[in-house]
Amino acid sequence: MQSVPVIDGVSLRHGVSDAGERLVPVRLAAVGRLAAGPDEDAPIGPGGGDPDGQLAVKPRSKPQRPSMYKVLLLNDDYTPMEFVVHVLERFFGLRHEGAVEIMLTVHRRGLAVVGVFSYEIAETKVTQVMDYAQQHQHPLQCTMEKE
Repeated sequence: MQSVPVIDGVSLRHGVSDAGERLVPVRLAAVGRLAAGPDEDAPIGPGGGDPDGQLAVKPRSKPQRPSMYKVLLLNDDYTPMEFVVHVLERFFGLRHEGAVEIMLTVHRRGLAVVGVFSYEIAETKVTQVMDYAQQHQHPLQCTMEKE
């Protein structure tokens, strides 16, 4: 096994273990001891968690998936259909046919889900659509809700 570089008490070994676990650097409190954990005074080595005397690396837990949010476009009696299609193409990257289909769904049902995004992206898209509609003096409404 290769030696692991340590700078200011921080192991620089990271990446993925042979078992496929994600690894993160571990700060050392003193030579031969881990800085964190339930048994801080346990030495590394026999009985201390690292049989070959190398630095211990704590596996990183899998990050949770972010909550997702639906972006909804709402119908009104004043915004031209062509403008709605343009908004869908510009801010949601839809092709013309897909934009027309969603616009017709909004027109017939009163609203339609335009896409599902993480919170930050959904919030940005809602703001962009609302600002753009306001700049063009249309009452088009766009909102988001947790999926």
